Amino acid sequence: MQSPEPQSFDRVLSSMCTEPHPAAREAAERFLATNPGDPATYDTVAALEERAVELLATVTDHPTPTEASGYVTGGGTEANLQAVRSARNRHPAADANVVAPESAHFSVHKAAEVLDVELRTVPVDDEYRADINAVAAAVDDATALVVGVAGTTEYGRVDPIPELGRIAHDAGAFLHVDAAWGGFLLPFTDHDWSFADAPVDTLTIDPHKCGRGVVPAGGLIAREPAALDALAVETPYLETRSQATLNGTRSGAGVAGAVAAMEALWPDGYREAAERAAADATWLADELVARGYDVTEPELPLVAVDLPDTTFEALRDAGWKLSRTGAGEARVVCMPHVTREALRAFLADLDRIRT
Repeated sequence: MQSPEPQSFDRVLSSMCTEPHPAAREAAERFLATNPGDPATYDTVAALEERAVELLATVTDHPTPTEASGYVTGGGTEANLQAVRSARNRHPAADANVVAPESAHFSVHKAAEVLDVELRTVPVDDEYRADINAVAAAVDDATALVVGVAGTTEYGRVDPIPELGRIAHDAGAFLHVDAAWGGFLLPFTDHDWSFADAPVDTLTIDPHKCGRGVVPAGGLIAREPAALDALAVETPYLETRSQATLNGTRSGAGVAGAVAAMEALWPDGYREAAERAAADATWLADELVARGYDVTEPELPLVAVDLPDTTFEALRDAGWKLSRTGAGEARVVCMPHVTREALRAFLADLDRIRT
């Protein structure tokens, strides 16, 4: 039987993964059999991971990128879980809780369940950003972590990160920023979201999203080494005697691909892609509004549009890979593979279906 070819990205509109950069693809293939989970044995990929952390720390404006703590995770879910675990392990309360907006990624809910931590979800405001007053009312002496999102998966919104940081630290809690999707877009905006903008303790950023790395390649970056120290366990049968990561064996391909993509694209390539995506999202939103649809104005390059169920299903039947927000809007994420030509074809099908 002939092996199947991977599906084309041509009509994939809602995914937050994309085609990897050619340099990332080539580097990943060379490191398929290496395991950064045992860095003393696989020292070449271990050095690459140190470079990956330095680059991710640079993107997120860490105060000392060459000394930053972190590692390449399997994705945003692992990074978010580890941030919750680290905060729980460092907090004195036996019944620690986590406060997060209802817009937080579902991985935060997974983390709370796996770690047996109380998750307090608070409302968002009219712009789908974390409601500061609600967050302030939810924290208490047992709050170990406040979560803010810098690029929500449903509407592409950026929470008021500096304000969340003040609330967290006043309560004796840590601040985690989930910038899994937004992290490679936000450096080219005027949003306050990074280590330089706010008292961020840990941050998630995924090279396998807008970073153009290969899957899987997430990232967890910490302001202080203590965040990772709180995750360490002994590994007596390995050359490396302790490990702070969640998985033992990890993907050397993801590490190598992340480094190759970032070295090829930071900063100018990412800036060009971010500006193109923002322009495409604005253009698409305007075109949809002109056709009479209700559209959530894009903050980052994600367009949420209220389509009738029959229209949504007809577009899916036409081959367009669309998903919905919790409220039912169709989501179009302007990832690097989503071209203006593809968006024109999407609108042409939408116009055909409407008539």
